[in-house]
Amino acid sequence: MSTESSPKSTTPPTDGPQNPILTTADQRVAAQIPFERFLDCIHCGLCTAACPTYLETGDENNSPRGRIYLMRAVTEGKIPLTEKVQGHLDLCLDCRSCETACPSGVQYGRLIEPFRIGMQHKELEQGKPRGWFEKFILFGMFPYPKRLKWALLPMRLLQKTGLDKLVDKSGLTRLLPAQLQRMQNLLPQLPPSTPPLPKFLPAKGTRRARVGLFTGCVAEAMFSPTNWATARVLQENGCDVLIPRSQNCCGAIHYHGAESHPAVKLALANVRAFENEELDAIIINVAGCGAMLKDYHHLAEETESLSASERESLVKFAHEVKDVHEFLYDLGLIPPQGEVPLRVTYHDACHLVHAQKIRSQPRALLSHIPALKLVALPESDICCGAAGSYNLTQPEMADRLGERKLKNIRKVDPQAVLAGNAGCSLQLKSTFKAAGYDVPVYHPIDLLDASYRSVQPGE
Repeated sequence: MSTESSPKSTTPPTDGPQNPILTTADQRVAAQIPFERFLDCIHCGLCTAACPTYLETGDENNSPRGRIYLMRAVTEGKIPLTEKVQGHLDLCLDCRSCETACPSGVQYGRLIEPFRIGMQHKELEQGKPRGWFEKFILFGMFPYPKRLKWALLPMRLLQKTGLDKLVDKSGLTRLLPAQLQRMQNLLPQLPPSTPPLPKFLPAKGTRRARVGLFTGCVAEAMFSPTNWATARVLQENGCDVLIPRSQNCCGAIHYHGAESHPAVKLALANVRAFENEELDAIIINVAGCGAMLKDYHHLAEETESLSASERESLVKFAHEVKDVHEFLYDLGLIPPQGEVPLRVTYHDACHLVHAQKIRSQPRALLSHIPALKLVALPESDICCGAAGSYNLTQPEMADRLGERKLKNIRKVDPQAVLAGNAGCSLQLKSTFKAAGYDVPVYHPIDLLDASYRSVQPGE
């Protein structure tokens, strides 16, 4: 630890029941955090071995324990919130692997997320304007699948004609701003356009459940074939599938960018989209979105302007959300019959394995696919560097983690890599492309769907 870490005191300030009296702008970044959450950490250090940024840097300030020290010290007024302190906190992926490793149940996500939101609110209050990238790309385009589809249309045409390779070789992309260059490098080979999912798809065979399908924003714009595959797999398992047209982005992009008002607005719109459908579950196939949807009860706790009925509806919605692997495992999968003769490995998406505690279910479902061989991936639950928009805002660390993941994948020599998150798929495909590693990346549901249809993945 550097001198910026706080002393290891264990007695909370006595100024108030939750937080100390927050007298400075630095201290007030923690206004939404009950002080007792800092005290849950017993400083054992077991989290360090699970933390990707600590594994890469060896810097205690880049570990969960170190970041808790820093946040607590700022909250207690013992150190200022300097650029260096903020840099250590911003480097956190929020992958939540520390929560899986922690023996004392530290709610690290409920510390780092509101603290970083507080940091961004402080910057806004001090007159630091939003950058063009946040304003027009992160908040203005990514959460809106129709806008994103239009923005991707030129690249679809370039890829279809092969001109994208010519543009890459010409060096023209180097004229773009750095963040747009980064986006261009992350863009995979886009799948063929698919028609919108219908509002309703009936169950096949005996009806076992009635579910809603959450299609997402980036996932719908860039991975719509997986949404179709998810709907078909649910049908094969006896589910009526409803796809409300009025659903929106889950709100994660806005929430993590300190735009809490738009995030709450999107959340309430999603509640309204699904609330009158009498569903057994709301199904999501993107780990990051699923974690946010299940965290709507935190929005209910943290947003003072909500009415009692709005709070209740957000909590109810959160409890209805199920990841597709989780839901099918609990329902009892009807085994598919088509052979998929591939040797594959599975990468645990952070917000699936750590935030949602879903580890064995995807592997159990994959075990039902005839001729499929699943090989274990070393460090399968260490972040690949995607982490939402992290690979755009922290490119150096994201690349280091991507290369670390690729090194482990090469060790098992698979014919395909599986990941249950759109961001992971983008990161893995980009890392493979840069390294000249020609192995496809699929969602586990893509393989289940292929087996049900007796085709090979991608057909």
